[in-house]
Amino acid sequence: MTPKTIPHSQVQQEAVEDRSIVVGTAGHIDHGKTALVYALTGTDTDRLPEEKRRGITIDLGFASLRLPDGRGHMLDLSIVDVPGHHALVRNMLAGAAGIDCVMLVIAADEGVKPQTEEHLAICSLLGICRGVVALTKSDNVEAERLRDVCASARDCLHHSFLEGAPIVPTSVRTGEGISELKRALATLALHVPERSVNYFPRLPLDRAFSIHGFGTVVTGTLQNGTIREGDTLVQQPANRSVRVRGVQVHKAARKTVHAPSRVALNLTGVELGEIRRGDTLVPPHTLATVNVIDVELTSLPGLPLPRHRSKVRVHAFASESMATVLLYEPAQSVGSGRTLARLRLVTPLLLIPGDRFVLRQCTPAVTIGGGSVLDIRPLSRAKKAVTLAWLQQLTRADAPEQLRLRVLRHGKSGISTAELIAETGLTPDAIARMMQPLIVSGRVISAGSQPERILSAEALAAIADLVMGELERAAPAGLAKAELQSKNRLDPSMLELAIRRLARAGKVDAAAEGVTLAGRGHAVSDEVRGGAEAVEAIYLAGGLAAPLLSEVAARLAMPPRTLREVITHLLRAKRLVRMGADIAFTHIQPLEKLYADLRQRKGETFDVARFKSFTGLTRKHAIPLLEHLDQVHIMSNSGGVRVIL
Repeated sequence: MTPKTIPHSQVQQEAVEDRSIVVGTAGHIDHGKTALVYALTGTDTDRLPEEKRRGITIDLGFASLRLPDGRGHMLDLSIVDVPGHHALVRNMLAGAAGIDCVMLVIAADEGVKPQTEEHLAICSLLGICRGVVALTKSDNVEAERLRDVCASARDCLHHSFLEGAPIVPTSVRTGEGISELKRALATLALHVPERSVNYFPRLPLDRAFSIHGFGTVVTGTLQNGTIREGDTLVQQPANRSVRVRGVQVHKAARKTVHAPSRVALNLTGVELGEIRRGDTLVPPHTLATVNVIDVELTSLPGLPLPRHRSKVRVHAFASESMATVLLYEPAQSVGSGRTLARLRLVTPLLLIPGDRFVLRQCTPAVTIGGGSVLDIRPLSRAKKAVTLAWLQQLTRADAPEQLRLRVLRHGKSGISTAELIAETGLTPDAIARMMQPLIVSGRVISAGSQPERILSAEALAAIADLVMGELERAAPAGLAKAELQSKNRLDPSMLELAIRRLARAGKVDAAAEGVTLAGRGHAVSDEVRGGAEAVEAIYLAGGLAAPLLSEVAARLAMPPRTLREVITHLLRAKRLVRMGADIAFTHIQPLEKLYADLRQRKGETFDVARFKSFTGLTRKHAIPLLEHLDQVHIMSNSGGVRVIL
């Protein structure tokens, strides 16, 4: 990003039909990756003085290549050039993660070398499944040698994702094969699936710098979604809000950029020293970094899986962290080279289910395997065997079923859309689309609360069973809904949903405040009837400054169970009104008088002080009463000042 390309007058509109693809290089040091990128694009990706001096790529480099797709439109290829030296694999990993396909580079005069094989293995671990092979320096060898290298490359690629990929001999000195390689890249790009639109935008940052007059600029490969000029994003893990002042793709200003693309953003709200490689930009209130993830691990062929409690280094996108491996399965069950595990990360990472990562041994620093993320929000108190069984189900499930499993494991608590977003990275629209057939089939249920909570059919049945059990043990008068809720730590909306289901099935009789077993009616014992008279008298005498339930109990020395039945009876009879808590009630008569007095003052405003003066109440009684008046729409609260409706 340079100052001369930032003005809006130079913003280019991207053709709707044009596609953007991210291609990464891979291969051994000195096999000519950077020179080949220059021959393809005219861009020298070695930007650092040390790279110029030493003649090797040290850090990531970036170039663009625009090719016709043969169908009347263009393909925009963002090329990520990575280091080939074994000591710089961590930099290579920062560029390789999140690319769509790979250009594997093998020098004709040297053939397949150690980093060729390691880079190929890393690409496989990262889930890359498409690519082309460029044989560089073909002008340095005889035809027979070129055939031998081509054959050895085929052998190396056997059983890999590049088996059968085109192998194109090239020479940057003579220009041989460059046109053929461009055609191969265009064909490759046409077969790359488009990125899913189901996920929120994520931009892992691999560079940050400052431009005089513009401030902080960051770059990265946009993994999902769309970023627009003027967007507010959040920098994780700092949880810092930033604003997108300008957007560029390969030095061309854009109003909007879609994944996958190499992106440069001019940011406000953050200083250069506050950003590091591995930070991620996401929309507000969506995703955050995590320290514990459940994963499926895969070892490289011929290498064992990490041992239980061993230390490894995790590389994901532009981030890395030390981690402790906690295996779910016993050692004798992991001979297949795949297993389920939990990773406890030293440095928090921003990941979502489905993300791929690479594992490297700490000493010596070699690649040993990788894997995919299954769960970024493991339940902390779940038993190991239960979690293992759930993860095994998750690995076999399609996307909607995975969503149902995530709802199911939250049991009677259910889960909100915001919590599902935090667990999956899915947009609300994507969640709604996936949930719809599950809701229609009755496998998940929306509680209809605000904010909406979703629970599984199994959880709703469990809540209904719990309600029935409590009612069977209760007195004939039944139980107050608030007591059922607080006693069993149930979400009010889910309790109400279960009660409605039971009522439709004819198993319970439900009223506004309480519920009884069907057939028991609302029979009241002499004990409860006599107690109700005494309790009602106390609340009526107390007026708007009614005593707390504990004070009533102490005054009457009434057994707790009897008092609960009495309160339930009075609530059903609409003689008492709950003030938002299980211990605070007010008699209906003083309340109705207050309603009438306030309605005569329609349009007047009250703050807490004026309301206290108007009613003669202390703050202890005034605040719950004001909240009640809001709930019954006598008043409307705006920033602490209420107006009478």
